[in-house]
Amino acid sequence: MFNLLTRSSTSVRADLLSGTTVALALVPEAVAFAFVAGVEPMVGLYAAFMMGLITSLIGGRPGMISGATGATAVVMVSLVAEHGVQYLFAAVVLCGFLQITAGLLRLGKYIRMVPHPVMLGFVNGLAIVIFLAQLNQFKVADAAGDFHWMQGEMLYVMAGLILLTMLIIHFLPKLTTAVPSSLVAIVVVTLLVIGLDLPARSVIDFVKDMLPADQAANATLEGVLPSFAIPSVPFTWETLKIIFPYSLILAGVGLIESLLTLTLIDEITNTRGKGNRECVGQGVANSINGVFGGMGGCAMIGQSMININSGGRGRLSGITAAVVLLLLILFGASLIELIPLPALVGVMFMVVLGTFEWSSFRIIRKIPATDAFIIVLVSGVTVAFDLAIAVIVGVIVSALVFAWKHAQLIYVETYINEEGSKVYELRGPIFFGSVANFKELFDPENDPSDVIIEFQRSRVSDHSGIEALDALAERYQKQGKTLHLRHLSPECRELLNNARDLCEVSILDPQYHVATDKLAN
Repeated sequence: MFNLLTRSSTSVRADLLSGTTVALALVPEAVAFAFVAGVEPMVGLYAAFMMGLITSLIGGRPGMISGATGATAVVMVSLVAEHGVQYLFAAVVLCGFLQITAGLLRLGKYIRMVPHPVMLGFVNGLAIVIFLAQLNQFKVADAAGDFHWMQGEMLYVMAGLILLTMLIIHFLPKLTTAVPSSLVAIVVVTLLVIGLDLPARSVIDFVKDMLPADQAANATLEGVLPSFAIPSVPFTWETLKIIFPYSLILAGVGLIESLLTLTLIDEITNTRGKGNRECVGQGVANSINGVFGGMGGCAMIGQSMININSGGRGRLSGITAAVVLLLLILFGASLIELIPLPALVGVMFMVVLGTFEWSSFRIIRKIPATDAFIIVLVSGVTVAFDLAIAVIVGVIVSALVFAWKHAQLIYVETYINEEGSKVYELRGPIFFGSVANFKELFDPENDPSDVIIEFQRSRVSDHSGIEALDALAERYQKQGKTLHLRHLSPECRELLNNARDLCEVSILDPQYHVATDKLAN
């Protein structure tokens, strides 16, 4: 069922090594997002472990990495601040159930409706967000706890180590692909900093900067195994009213980011993941998070790109990342605390360069202006707000542009047949966007007494189209003229209030359905 191992030993080695690289990069991200959500660092680390392990086992996209993310962390802030972390755990459990439901209802397929310009805007915006997030590593806290930009020797060392990391990642694969270049870069830079005693901030320095002064002295990433505990909240209707809005937003944001990341990896690897299975996997992982003290999360595009670029393709890579992360928490905290931040920032900068769709600059003048606008819009909204809002805005704008363009496609060809009736041969769809143009095509006042509207090359797509036909029929009736609607679908004939004898039955009548709720009334 799980197919943990791929066919070749080379792939197994690549999965193990890439998973180890990802585990090292997960630590500062999980800690940072825990602070964003207002919870303790271990809550974020537990989430990274459980999300990564469970989604790798039962999710729909081998090679994709899940964990605590900024997209979900920002949703949690107000809930934790107002009601405490136990309400967060309860909300994460409910979020998981909602995601499982979405998977069982097969809603994951709707990610295919996201247009390509929205996808381009998504990856470009996300690359910018990842880049901007790394700039925080160039700040240090002073004695008063205020952050300011690095200066002098520390800044030069930071920049130099980042550049060294990026050069190793870029050039090492040209010499050998036996080990992931990102892992080699992290190890080399760490040894260099320790051996030369360079003034570079480490992971534990980052943690100390985020904690109050009285807690920073004893800060550590060492932890214990997460333990099972039902969230300590009242099981009442009032509690449900508090957590449900947060759970719904978390579920939506998590699924959008996960499914878009899945689609991106599909394109990179030329394979196809299973969206509905991923929804279920994300849901199970979040539900388990809530009862084991994790903050939940979703797919992480940055870590997923590190994994894919390092050769990780199978489920084993994600499992390795999760297990190594847990081992680091339990037994290797002292080692991981020594990793210099410049090494991790350099890895993420390479992710930014690989994630950004540089070809969008080349094609921006060759594609329709509306598509170019959508790319820029989605990128901007992703940076200014968050991924979920950006994708929703992008899809809505794309749909409106599509509707506007197709609204212009409706027209008629008219002629007088042998019986002296005027025939309107309709072309194009009748829907909410084209109704206004449709009404202007007819002239009931000046038409002859017998009029035929031919629908063989037209379709009524929604309730707005039905209402437009009804209104047109009424206009002809008021003029005392006979109107025939030929080749209209049976459902349309049933929905027309003024149909009476307007519709002519023909063996060529189409059998399509109309988007309307009128039949349910």
